[in-house]
Amino acid sequence: MITALKDRWASMFCCLFAVLVLAVAPIAHAQEATSSQTAWRLLDYLSVDYAGAVMDGKVISSSEYAEMSEFAGQVHERIASLPATKAQPALVSKAASLQAAIAAKQEPSAVSAQAHALATDLLAAYPTPLAPNRAPDLARGAALYAENCAACHGATGNADGPNAKSLDPSPIAFADVDRARQRSVFGLYQVIQQGLDGTAMASYAQLSSDDRWDLAFYVGRFAFTDAEATAGEKLWNEDATVRTRFPDLETLTQTTPTALAATIGETKARALTAYLRRHPEVVTRIGGGSLDVARQKLAASLTAYEAGDRKAAADLALAAYLDGFEPVEPSLSARDPALMRRIEGAMGDVRGAIGKAAPVSEVRSQIERLDALFASAGRALAPEKASGFSSFAGAFTILLREGLEALLIVVAMIAFLRKAERSDVLPYVHGGWIAALLAGGLTWAAATFFISISGASRELTEGFGSLIAAAVLISVGLWMHGKAQADAWQIYIREKLSHALSKQSAWFLFLLAFIVVYREVFETILFLTALWTQGGAGAVLAGVGSAIVVLAAIAWAMLRFSKRLPIGRFFEYSANLMAILAVVLAGKGVAALQEAGLLDLHPLPLPRVELLGFFPTIEGVVAQAVTVAILVGGFWWSKQGAARTST
Repeated sequence: MITALKDRWASMFCCLFAVLVLAVAPIAHAQEATSSQTAWRLLDYLSVDYAGAVMDGKVISSSEYAEMSEFAGQVHERIASLPATKAQPALVSKAASLQAAIAAKQEPSAVSAQAHALATDLLAAYPTPLAPNRAPDLARGAALYAENCAACHGATGNADGPNAKSLDPSPIAFADVDRARQRSVFGLYQVIQQGLDGTAMASYAQLSSDDRWDLAFYVGRFAFTDAEATAGEKLWNEDATVRTRFPDLETLTQTTPTALAATIGETKARALTAYLRRHPEVVTRIGGGSLDVARQKLAASLTAYEAGDRKAAADLALAAYLDGFEPVEPSLSARDPALMRRIEGAMGDVRGAIGKAAPVSEVRSQIERLDALFASAGRALAPEKASGFSSFAGAFTILLREGLEALLIVVAMIAFLRKAERSDVLPYVHGGWIAALLAGGLTWAAATFFISISGASRELTEGFGSLIAAAVLISVGLWMHGKAQADAWQIYIREKLSHALSKQSAWFLFLLAFIVVYREVFETILFLTALWTQGGAGAVLAGVGSAIVVLAAIAWAMLRFSKRLPIGRFFEYSANLMAILAVVLAGKGVAALQEAGLLDLHPLPLPRVELLGFFPTIEGVVAQAVTVAILVGGFWWSKQGAARTST
């Protein structure tokens, strides 16, 4: 009996302990988030206001300097009290260095740089929500400002409200240009959420998160004029490279005008900031490249599917890919290629489920899975994830991957012509790939400065280019295989090759070189442009240079190896290479046309092998199977013909 009572009390104690743990854990997490966010807010405030305390190594405002010293001390204490992580010791050390810099009365630019760097590292170590869940509503922000802020900060943000004179310290002037240049919307959001110690600025945590973002964007526009916003709208609509700098709301909320000016110049930075803080919705608009667009389109697709409108659901699911995900695909591919492929495959699964009239629950489950993947993509695309190594690795792998297929085909043609002693035809091949490079550059320039090329257009270009190249490679491969099987191939080469490689055939080689190179060039340039706009131009150039060196080494090795091969063996190897590449391109071509919505998509439960052009859909597998059947049949026929000739 006593034992049973002990067991019962032990069981009750364990349950009570578990309940306490579950209750305390969220509180501890909330306290951690509040402490880290407060430290970030203090750093943001310090980086802006320190210039009003010290100049040329001397204190120009005792009260401001005392406040800066106090804030730096609070930052150090709050970071030291955060839960232990691998990054915490370094953060504590940097906080101590910041305190020392302020104590030594270092120049504002140096202190501001230290504070900004520490704030960035703090966010990376202790993440906090960095962006609204939807495009902010500035009309709502205006109403909130009039109700809660105008009495102190003034109707136009000049700190001249009726209550301003009675406040010490005075309220912040949001229209102060110098201050606004260094303040991100996220910084404003943090102050609205937590208030500002030692001032009359109270916390507005009672407002919803959406309301606080609405208010932050409204406040963030005061220092920038309507005329600047008009210029910014023109810049946004006409310069695609500017649009790629803001793939999502998270980037917009974290970017300060000063940081933006360092990359595009002060005038453009002010104009763009004025426009985007007045119209943040353009970042999530179709073609803006935001993952929010993909989420919205998929939600609308699910609604249409639940209502029984399969066509509308399919169109919206396709738009979710082309308008929402495809524009950020280059950046995500450089940061996390495995995640990019998972999302691409998952979006294909959604379209496939809609196409086969799957149960609503299945479509909903797949869309919910995509929403989780989008969250991972948002984290991968966060500005703090960018680094010199990631830019280098992205540029290197992109150019190597996209250039290898085209290189193999072009080098095989060059080796063939050299083997056949037809160097007079080489200029046609070289002219083809050089013209493709120039055409790719011109296409990129046109898309950047003159017209808008949609994701569908890109996929159609790649798809049709791949299928045309595959068809050409099938014919070339069969021709080469037939010559490799002939007993009298040396006589054929000597007597017939001159006639076979007529001027018309030479232009055929020009066209083949052009197609196989052009289909890769434009997409490669867009991928590299996305990397370039993320910063680290030196790392991108280093990655491109390294990939060019590797591709050149591959080309040299192929040409050198081909010289040593007997011509019959050379024809055989070349035929096999052309056959393999034809199968790969057939699969890639069908996949691209499916992504553009031109072909239906029926997924198969098989792994995706992008290197072999194998995308697990019925249409893709059928296309590759037909290609293999044509090649096998053609190779068999050429062998039979060679056997008949020898007998």
